[in-house]
Amino acid sequence: QVQLVESGGGLVQAGGSLRLSCAASGRTSSTYALGVGWFRQAPGKDREFVASITRSGSRTYYADSVKGRFTIVRDNAKNTVDLQMNSLKPEDTALYYCAAGAVDTNPRNYNYWGQGTQVTVSS
Repeated sequence: QVQLVESGGGLVQAGGSLRLSCAASGRTSSTYALGVGWFRQAPGKDREFVASITRSGSRTYYADSVKGRFTIVRDNAKNTVDLQMNSLKPEDTALYYCAAGAVDTNPRNYNYWGQGTQVTVSS
């Protein structure tokens, strides 16, 4: 089993920045071989792909809505995957989840999920 814990969420004004962190524990080797993704879900909306990163960290993928503003980075030494969010917009407001087991835009392809961390961007 793999345990994921998100942190770093909070309240920020539009144009501000937040850095989210996804910490993993347990037997992660097989799970992280397929990478880690960040997703978000706003009230009444479907869970949305945000970004993902491969096990090596050499490849990253972003939703068009966040490209150029968000950066996903793997820290192998700390066993974390961070999401640096800059130039935040009110439409970025959502509960953000990290997931492990794939590098995919479809949340159904991921095996492990954290509890989520709330990001609220005020206008």
